[in-house]
Amino acid sequence: MKQGQKETLKIRILSTLFVIGALTVFQPFGFDVSQWQTYIHLLAFIFPGILVCMLTDTILKYVFKMPHTNKRGIDYIIRRNMLFQIINTPTVSLFICLYRHFVMNNYIEGNQLSLFNYLETLVILAFCSFAIGLYWRFKFRIKFLAAELEETRMLNEQLKKIQVQPVLPSPPSEEASAPLMSDTSLPVKVTESHLMLKGTTSESITLDISNLLYIEAVGNYVKVYRLCDGKVRTDMLRATSKQLEDDLRPYPMIVRCHRAFLVNLAQVEHVVSQSGSMHLVMNHCHDSLPVSRSNMAQVKKAIKGI
Repeated sequence: MKQGQKETLKIRILSTLFVIGALTVFQPFGFDVSQWQTYIHLLAFIFPGILVCMLTDTILKYVFKMPHTNKRGIDYIIRRNMLFQIINTPTVSLFICLYRHFVMNNYIEGNQLSLFNYLETLVILAFCSFAIGLYWRFKFRIKFLAAELEETRMLNEQLKKIQVQPVLPSPPSEEASAPLMSDTSLPVKVTESHLMLKGTTSESITLDISNLLYIEAVGNYVKVYRLCDGKVRTDMLRATSKQLEDDLRPYPMIVRCHRAFLVNLAQVEHVVSQSGSMHLVMNHCHDSLPVSRSNMAQVKKAIKGI
């Protein structure tokens, strides 16, 4: 059994035991804790409880495409747990009502299958499910935030190493041996550390690649933020961010972090992560660039891989 499956099974067993404990305390369904038969019925509730939990997990995984994982953020965990409770609670209530009707009703009166008994069971289990959900959301939040904090620490440690490395183009492949061409067929001149960016007009920008901070898309133009004589300078260029992304592809430290931003990781001061969101705080200007969810994995991989 895989580690994830073991964790899921552990969660379901603990949740079921919590419900059994609550039923022991509140003694619904005519239970009497002074009678040994009560404990037999309570133990019998464990099996349908766990089976329905595992069935609900299977439905979520294969029907709703929502596997049990901690890697998609706390919002995903909360949505999945809520959907799990919506499916699981009425189903478990039905199984318990059937058990009450076919087994318990022979020994304890008033447990026959009826709408009232089903609603009674549903209310009791909904309360237990709500309490369990709060506990596991709190537990998962702590675990997720701890993992997020550790990953952020590692990313910032790696950024410190990146900042002392020269920003050089990656070795060209055989297919890339020809001069780079942008989407508009305008050449980009690349040397060891200097390049010229051209747009769709006659304007161009020549810069040392190590001085590039980030590029922001603004309509049909892009803003190029760079260091010039120790100060942050902004240049406008008529071009698309996709064009410049292709032009800067030889530089693995320059990646897209958002549909509107290309960033030079060598100029990132530190990473800020909070509740699944991520921002890159830049050197010199201290601007905070958002990292979209679709680009988050790519940015993390780029930081870790350089």
